[in-house]
Amino acid sequence: MEKIYEEASFIAYYFHWPHDDIMEMEHRERRRWCDEISRINRKLNDEPENPFDVFGKR
Repeated sequence: MEKIYEEASFIAYYFHWPHDDIMEMEHRERRRWCDEISRINRKLNDEPENPFDVFGKR
């Protein structure tokens, strides 16, 4: 149950979506949005998609 709140708060913080809309999503859909938000943040921060790739994309 704690994972649901982590995902919901992450999505709500970044996208400002209403609580009920987020909680009605299936776990897989919430997880997908969390992954997408993380990808956007990495791109904005100019971080590699793979943090272990110290040379960036080749």
